[in-house]
Amino acid sequence: MQQNKGLAWLILIVLSLIWGSSFILMKRGLEAFSSGQVAALRIGIAFIVLLPLLVKYYKINLKKYWLGLVGMGVFGNLIPAFLFTKAETGISSSLAGMLNALTPLFTVIIGVLAFKNKTGVLQIAGIFIGFGGALILLSFADGATTENNFTYSLLVVLATLCYAISVNTIRRFLSDLNSVTATVWSFCFIGPAALVYLFTTDVFTVVQQHPKAMSSLGYISILAIVGTALSVVFFNVLIKLSGAVFASSCTYLIPVVAIVWGVFDGEKTNAVQLLSIFVILAGIWLINKKKV
Repeated sequence: MQQNKGLAWLILIVLSLIWGSSFILMKRGLEAFSSGQVAALRIGIAFIVLLPLLVKYYKINLKKYWLGLVGMGVFGNLIPAFLFTKAETGISSSLAGMLNALTPLFTVIIGVLAFKNKTGVLQIAGIFIGFGGALILLSFADGATTENNFTYSLLVVLATLCYAISVNTIRRFLSDLNSVTATVWSFCFIGPAALVYLFTTDVFTVVQQHPKAMSSLGYISILAIVGTALSVVFFNVLIKLSGAVFASSCTYLIPVVAIVWGVFDGEKTNAVQLLSIFVILAGIWLINKKKV
């Protein structure tokens, strides 16, 4: 039991480092490729890496699960991939990482409004506190202009809303399906679409002519293979070892990792931003408390 607990903590830390680093990896990918190309490469490469797993996880009742799989793929991976990369053309990677913490807030709201999940006083208080912190964060974010900065930040907010839709879709339609099976099949729906889009762009010209193409492609590959494909397997193991509540603790650590990477990369982070992320995390903490 003690060994399992230690392994759970190790996986939690590794996952937090992986997902918290995804924002700086996207930024590095954007040095050579367009935002759409980075997103399509991320999804396409992850799809190619996951495809061999179909040999083991090919058995599935598609008639029963197809809607959930499409929802998981489109809202949990495809749309957010494009929104995040587009956002990072206008805001810092650390700010994107901080705003990503809004996912649990939207998860509760979507669960209550669309799936009639029950909630309590602490959860409602957590939602208001979390969004209050988000408004502070958006108001004091650094950017070329306040209007442009706010617009790009809203793309991240929209991405977290998509994540929330995906989480609730998984709970509603895929709760009895192995998570690795669900991930492999969901990428079978979105992977080909991403590759088709990619081939309509000038990606091959960029690879041949841009001086940073190979390094950017390397960062995107790490993002796709480690941050998108393999991390799902780790997360699945973590849930089995310690449960969903402990696994959700990643939410608290991801913004911290993103901020640290941003500081090392010379991005500006002010005191108000740091205060606001603590307010958001306080709201998330209340949401995760038992309903009263």
